[in-house]
Amino acid sequence: MLTRFLPYRLQARLDNWRHDSVCRPVLETAPIRPAHDGLIIFSMMGTAVLLPYLVAVKSFWGHLRQGRVVILSDGTLTTEDREVLAWHCGNPEIIDIADVDHSGFPAGGAWERFLSILDRRHDHYVIQLDSDTVTLGHPGVVADAIAANRSFTLLGGEEWEIGVRNCTGFQPPAPNSPADARHIQARMERSLALVSDAERLNYIRGCAGFAGFARGGNGRETARFFHDEMVRLLGREAMAEWGSEQVTSSFVVANDPDPVLLPYRQYANYWAEPWDADCRFMHFVGAHRHDGTAYRDATRAALAKLDR
Repeated sequence: MLTRFLPYRLQARLDNWRHDSVCRPVLETAPIRPAHDGLIIFSMMGTAVLLPYLVAVKSFWGHLRQGRVVILSDGTLTTEDREVLAWHCGNPEIIDIADVDHSGFPAGGAWERFLSILDRRHDHYVIQLDSDTVTLGHPGVVADAIAANRSFTLLGGEEWEIGVRNCTGFQPPAPNSPADARHIQARMERSLALVSDAERLNYIRGCAGFAGFARGGNGRETARFFHDEMVRLLGREAMAEWGSEQVTSSFVVANDPDPVLLPYRQYANYWAEPWDADCRFMHFVGAHRHDGTAYRDATRAALAKLDR
């Protein structure tokens, strides 16, 4: 198609417009009926992803039928957006990003999202759900993790089903390019063995797009320790780079009691490859989000299962 020759920004706008048109029927589906059962489904979002977010949260809640919605506004939500969210998400709590206390932590880079989750996990099981996800079937492993009050994480790739590793023995993947080697995730992972008490601490290469934080955790304490250690090893500017929050999230989950690593065959990131017939959950990561029609096809399939 000739559209593949468009400049990147125009192509991105076209891809988003196409996807929004597929998402629009979500406005005709029944609203979420929140349950005050100790579970929070948490997302950071804004006006640009309103329709995909509704597909993400409704497809997840529609299969799980638990919890209530809490939203962190990225600062762009309009009055009309908030009215739509109030109707479709059961009048959710909406936090403004400017109100999040990030004392001692970086601002931006999804840190406000992560800190808001940690602040709420004392009394709630909190699930972080990205707006570019689609739930395709009943997330049974997630439901079991919630019932057992065990944290969980989506894995970065199938190879990380090896499980949680001690920080002294973790082997990060070989970089594919010098740019990969300079990425903050790679630099932080190469520094894990130098963290204080590394022999007693663990890590797993997870994905912050979908993660669960068990009720009763120590709030910001573990995250603050890890952040401060990485500041010591890599510098404060490094920890302000995009991606540092994801590594910290994985570290926190790995050091919670008996965390659940979601089986990659059923819970995956989309890398422009076919997925298993038993896939329950797909995260359409930015690099391949609109490759082909997979995201739109998954959205249509999810919408077909929602109550009208």
